[in-house]
Parts: sequence; structure tokens; C-alpha cells
Amino acid sequence: MLRVAVVGSGPSGCYTAQSLVQQDSEVRVDVLDRLPCPYGLVRYGVAPDHEKIKSLQSSLRTVLEHDRVRFLGGVQVGPGGVPAARLRELYHAVVYCVGAATDRHLGIPGEDLPGSWSATEFVSWYSAHPDAVDDGFLSGARSAVVIGVGNVAVDVTRMLARGPAELSPTDMPQAALSALSASQVADIHMVGRRGPSQARFTTKELRELGTLPDTGVLVDPAELALDPAYLEPSALPAAQRRNVEVLRGWAEAAPRDTPRRIRLRFFLRPVELLAGQGRVAAVRFERTAPDGHGGVTGTGRFEDIEAQLVLRSVGYRGVPLEGLPFDAATGTVPNLAGRVLREGVVTPGEYVAGWIKRGPTGVIGTNRPCAKETVLSLLEDAPVLERREIPEDPLTVLRAQGVRPVEWSGWQAIERAEAELGASLGRGVVKLPDWESLMNAAYGGAR
Repeated sequence: MLRVAVVGSGPSGCYTAQSLVQQDSEVRVDVLDRLPCPYGLVRYGVAPDHEKIKSLQSSLRTVLEHDRVRFLGGVQVGPGGVPAARLRELYHAVVYCVGAATDRHLGIPGEDLPGSWSATEFVSWYSAHPDAVDDGFLSGARSAVVIGVGNVAVDVTRMLARGPAELSPTDMPQAALSALSASQVADIHMVGRRGPSQARFTTKELRELGTLPDTGVLVDPAELALDPAYLEPSALPAAQRRNVEVLRGWAEAAPRDTPRRIRLRFFLRPVELLAGQGRVAAVRFERTAPDGHGGVTGTGRFEDIEAQLVLRSVGYRGVPLEGLPFDAATGTVPNLAGRVLREGVVTPGEYVAGWIKRGPTGVIGTNRPCAKETVLSLLEDAPVLERREIPEDPLTVLRAQGVRPVEWSGWQAIERAEAELGASLGRGVVKLPDWESLMNAAYGGAR
């Protein structure tokens, strides 16, 4: 009987477990996660007001409740936890589905000023990630700059513009709800260094900005016209063409007098964050122009945009994993169809899926075929892998070594505690925001 450890319980981990049990009628899968809660970015990365996407948790839940799948939360793999080499001794195969754990930096002066954050940190805060810090993101902020034009940038822009009536029904933690409800941010600038035809947001996400109550969307037609593909969009792929049509509609509409304004800006490259009174006060941008090869070049003309809050959303990056090879250039683990490669040679029993395998690309659904490819490789190797003797039950060994995982019953206890918290606040389910409350709920206060 094949025993497999899947490290990570987000979509790629759950799809890996699902594919394994579907294709092998006897395999046993333990899904390990550093956090006590499953679902990865579906729980901690999808915006609270995106209920349709968050409902994906139901299908992931079905995977983790399978009788040959076991969820083991609160288990650190690597430094301070279970060494990767030890995990490899306990299972016939280990599949790492750990995503891209850090964000890219701008690499410009002033980036570390107070008031400058990654969008990831902001999302973690309003999504109740237990590692998040509440360091007054919105304190004293009247104007915000979001650097980037992908879906995460749209998410944080939308959340900054939401009012309490729209946020209260979500599972957002109470502290974040209170802070966003009291926010004085009136101007939100979402800025891209290239043109509208090259923006990475989806049309559905983009259109949502135009439906926000008490919020106007402003686009400068002269700025859009710098993009040749905007002027003649017929050759664009359908998705980019739809984006251009939405932006054109906003550019041609008469401006409305609204309490909040979202300004979509293009062909501006951040070059410095400017300080004032010990924190960020503005962002200096250089005007760019198309270089004729799909990129942009600087023009030597600059513009400062006032901001007491700056959120960068310029992509994610994988980080090295203890005991595994790592390609620093791509931020991935070298692999062949999911099989880990060491100096170009396949390492039997070690596999990767998701962003740590292919880089931070695609949507949630992209993880399904990615996981299936890895599982096919693993099952091809299974006859050899199963020859190696391992403990009858790895969990017994882990417990003997002091590991105390949050099992599925513990996660269900967290769910009940979050429902009770929401009821006490006159809301629906409200997420527990910190390690202590999560672990107390999981263990019933006995720790």
C-alpha cells in the first residue's frame, strides 16, 4: 500500500490528493500544512467579498474528508519542525505543494518606509492569516497607491473602496472590518508601468470596480491613447480586448462627484518612495513609453502622486525549501513532470506541484492539470517506491517525536468557534485572526 505525504493543503495540494485517491484504489494520503486551517490561498488569499471563488472550499473539503485522505494541520516541515529528510523516511513519496511564499520587491529607494507594504501583507491582514501583523495600514491615510495591474491589485483596490455595509457580511476579522469601515482613504491610484492592453487583470475583476457604491472610476483617455493596441484593439486576444472596452467606457464617461475615487493609471514606473514626517508621503513615477517590442522605456519625465499608503502588487516568488534543490532564477524546484531533479537527475520519491513546480502562473483551476501530471509521474514510480519499508502509520511516529497535529476534528472545532464568534458580533462566520485563538479552538483550550 502506497503512503504519500502532500505538503500544503491549498488547491494544488488538494488536487494532488484527489488525483492520487482517484487513480490508486489503495493509496493513503496525509495532507500536511504549517497552518491549523486548510485550503491555503482559497482561505487566506481570495478577497472576503468574493463568495463564489471562496465557495471552492466546499470541493476542497470533499477531498480532505475522503476516507483515504488525512488532514494534519499545524505541522511545520523544515526548520523548527519535521525535517524533510525525516518525512521522506516516513512515507513512500512526498509531494511539495507549498506555493510561492514571498512577494517580489520593487527595488527602489524608500520602499521600506513606514506605510509601504506588499499587497500580500495587506491581504493577509484582512483575511485573518495568523502570521499577519496589524500595524495600522490605514492610520492617517487619505490617498493610497497600488502598484500593479493584476487581479490582486484590483482586489486590494476594491477592498480599500468598500464600505461597512458591504464588508460586514463577509468573514473578515472584526479588527480589519473596523479599520476599513473607519478608513479616510478617498483617492486610490492603481498604477501600471505598461499600457492597458498589457494589464493582467481579468475583465470580470475590472468591471467590479465600476459597481462599487459611492465610488467613481477615473481613466485619462490621453494616457490610454499612448498604447497603440488601445487605439486599434482588433488584433488583441479577446480578454485584453474586453479590458480595453471597459477602460474606454470609463474614459469617455462624464466624471461623477463621489466620496471615493479610483484612478487607473498607465505607463508610469515607480522610481522612488518619498518620505514626509517619517513615513511614506508620495510615490515618484517616471513616464514610460512603448519600446515597440512589448516592453517600455523611460522618458525622463516624472510625476509625484501623494500617498500615505503604498501597496506593491508586482508578483510572487517561491523560496528555497530545506533539503530540496532550488532554482533561484525561476523561484522553483527543478523538476521533470513533477519529479524533483538534483543536478539534472531524478530523485525517487520526491515531487512538486503547483507554483513551486511551475512558478506563480495561472488561476486556481490551473493547479488541477498540474497536479495530475505530477501524480501520473508518482504512480509510474510506485512499483519501485513501494519496495522501501516505512512505518505502518507515520502519524504514530510523528506523535512520538512530539508533533501534535490539528486533525480534521480540530479544524471542525475551529469552524464552530468562528461561527460562534460571528454570532456574538451579529455577523455570519468571522475568522479567528491569530495563532492563539486558532489553537485554543482546535484543542478545546487544552494545550
